[in-house]
Amino acid sequence: MTSTQKPEWGWALLQLLLIASFSQAEELVCRQTEDPENPQLSKDGDIVLGGIFSFHSSWKDRQETFKHKPLPLECTSLNFRDFQFAQAMIFAIEEINNSTDLLPGISLGYKMYDTCGSVARSVRAALALANGNEAVSAPTEEQCTKPAQVQAIIGETSSSPCLAIATVIGPFYIPLISHFATCACLSDKTKYPSFLRTIPSDYYQSRALAQLVKHFGWTWVGAIRSNNDYGNNGMATFTETAQQLGICLEYSVSFFRTDPPDKIRKIIDIIKASTSKVIVAFLSHMDMDVLIHELSKHNLTGYQWVGSESWIFDSQTAETDRHHILDGAIGLSIPKAHVSGMREFILKVKPLNSSGHEIFTELWETLFTCKFKETESSTGNERECTGHEDLTGVQNGFTDMSLMPIFNNVYKAVYAVAHALHSILGCNKTCQYKGQLDPLTILQHIKTINFKTKEGDEVYFNQNGDPAAKYEIINWQPTENGIVDFVTVGLYDASLPADKQLKLQNKSLVWAQNSKQVPVSVCSEKCPSGTRKVLQKGKPVCCYDCIRCAEGEISKTTDSITCARCQPEFWSNERRDACVKKEAEFLSYEEIMGVLLTATSLFGTCMTVGVAIIFFRHRKSPIVRANNSELSFLLLFSLTLCFLCSLTFIGRPSDWSCMLRHTAFGITFVLCISCVLGKTMVVLMAFRATLPGSNVMKWFGPVQQRLSVLAFTLIQVVICVLWLSISPPFPFKNFKQFKDKIILECALGSALGFWAVLGYIGLLAILCFILAFLARKLPDNFNEAKFITFSMLIFCAVWITFIPAYVSSPGKFSVAVEIFAILASSFGLLICTFIPKCYIILLKPEKNTKKNMMGKGSPKSL
Repeated sequence: MTSTQKPEWGWALLQLLLIASFSQAEELVCRQTEDPENPQLSKDGDIVLGGIFSFHSSWKDRQETFKHKPLPLECTSLNFRDFQFAQAMIFAIEEINNSTDLLPGISLGYKMYDTCGSVARSVRAALALANGNEAVSAPTEEQCTKPAQVQAIIGETSSSPCLAIATVIGPFYIPLISHFATCACLSDKTKYPSFLRTIPSDYYQSRALAQLVKHFGWTWVGAIRSNNDYGNNGMATFTETAQQLGICLEYSVSFFRTDPPDKIRKIIDIIKASTSKVIVAFLSHMDMDVLIHELSKHNLTGYQWVGSESWIFDSQTAETDRHHILDGAIGLSIPKAHVSGMREFILKVKPLNSSGHEIFTELWETLFTCKFKETESSTGNERECTGHEDLTGVQNGFTDMSLMPIFNNVYKAVYAVAHALHSILGCNKTCQYKGQLDPLTILQHIKTINFKTKEGDEVYFNQNGDPAAKYEIINWQPTENGIVDFVTVGLYDASLPADKQLKLQNKSLVWAQNSKQVPVSVCSEKCPSGTRKVLQKGKPVCCYDCIRCAEGEISKTTDSITCARCQPEFWSNERRDACVKKEAEFLSYEEIMGVLLTATSLFGTCMTVGVAIIFFRHRKSPIVRANNSELSFLLLFSLTLCFLCSLTFIGRPSDWSCMLRHTAFGITFVLCISCVLGKTMVVLMAFRATLPGSNVMKWFGPVQQRLSVLAFTLIQVVICVLWLSISPPFPFKNFKQFKDKIILECALGSALGFWAVLGYIGLLAILCFILAFLARKLPDNFNEAKFITFSMLIFCAVWITFIPAYVSSPGKFSVAVEIFAILASSFGLLICTFIPKCYIILLKPEKNTKKNMMGKGSPKSL
């Protein structure tokens, strides 16, 4: 192209653009660019309601090349359920049109679309209902600004299409009332302001299912859900509630009916490998049908199924389960309902008299396996349809009325719109209808309606656009002829207090494989009382080991997380499920050791008294008078007290016994040793007195001897008084020494006071031992100092060995050691000091002379 041609080419292009712009100005301001969407069922009326249903459940899958405009969906698989829902809507509209009380003089019409279960097609149908389908319009802006074609839309059956529709029409506030979309997410009014429903939200159903599972003690379950908004949101709420109730999910898998077979087979493998025996299925009825088909191939029976309302009371699902895989299933359903006249209306449908001739023709041909003459697909070999066949004798999905509760939901949705319109139009005997109404006004009135249907059902919506949540608990019970009977075995009412929401009736339930026993599905068996749960590493909280409670700890309930420690005075029993009072241990008079020590003490007392009697009867004899008989009798008296004071250590400790035992022991022993010390000093002084020029005895006569004993004893009395005044001994329960026993003992109060008493006794004993040791070789035929030395040696040996033995002896044995030390030292003094004298007095009286005592016996013979 030359340079001179370029301006000409540009001028030609400019002319072409101008022509195009002028031509565009003559065309419509707004026009529909796509092919119009025509309703499958329609009827004219003053006010038109929209309906969106899935008359077909699937469509043929095509591989798009993206080179041409996609063809419309080719729908397959007639869905009898949604045909019934559409008929229920028509029934309600016809009933209102024939009523003189509701919307008198106003006729309601309808436009119903088939979405084939496609979300995209659902949105397309919603837009068609909102905009209309006029292909040609005047060249004005009217087409762009006119109000909605329908005043409200009834549908869709599933949650995912409703989410899409509500998102699209929400900004225009066109009411969308669903009869079967239960996803809790649709309650969010910020996202879906125009959505309402006549079926409870899955928020309540999911929580009710979790409570039902918990009621039967199933804490280890599997979960399968539809991979859509219904299944994912419902299972999310179930999982959250289950965790709060202590239920664990072994697995949670999802699928959609159009998924490849391999994905569904993987789910089967997961079920086979699992240990849980209960499966919670949050599935749509169509997904459940696909799953049943695959389960039947592998004959996976014996599992307890817990179902959502979508399939648990669906007779078509029960018919699909020919291998009885779901027998004994339990779940929630919408409460049973009855709408008089609806069953007859649905069954009297005729294809030739219906507004949607094509769709009803297809329905009729499917119901009766025949073909109409004018059907293009007719081959001439099929039985010819007349259109007058009788539906009452046919048994199939269309004639099955088990979904009457859902039909009732459609019925209530239509009536909710009618009551709102009745209020807006100010209807009395007539209605003041002046053309199209504002959708927002209709929506606001629908939210505030509160009425009862002719059957007495109350209809209203809460702030989220949801009705009251009430469910029946359904149990699949097979009958003898193989048909499943949906038996109502309980109720769930979310409006009641939490502890009264779930109520099971006293009916015999049938479980998996026709068992009468409630199945068990737990990861770990319940921990019995006396044990506690310890979680298994890397596993859910429902998997744990049962560890026996430690000594001194108990658990009274099953599945206890912790063991409670018993009170100090109690101890755990052998089973660790109760605290029993600890055995109180003390040295008692009833036990053998107490009896032996008591007997020994009394024997020592009697022996001392016997010696005293002997001495008293021979008090004039030289051997008694030889070393201050007064001190001898005082010593015998103190020894008697020493033997008797050991008895205060036996028996249950009390305030008085604790104070008495140590002080009495300390004072009597000091008195005893003081007497021995006095006798030892008398021996030394007597020897010194025999020396020429010595007058020692006048300084240590009887008076001084008495005063010395008194002085030594008073010191110990002062120590004891101080001890008792400042911090006296007291009864004490020792819980630490033994785990399963209480040691009743006397606490020292002041350890310093106790060791001061013992120390003073030891000091006197050592002093006495030293003096006696010095006098042991004095020239005397009967040197008493030798025996005193030996007795003090025994005394010191006993009390030196007492200290480690006392400290290391447990419980009552420490008391026994102390008593033994008292008795041993007392016997040592008694025997070493007095038995030799008694021997002479009783057996060798010839030696009991003054001459013999002084060593001046008759001379030896030559």
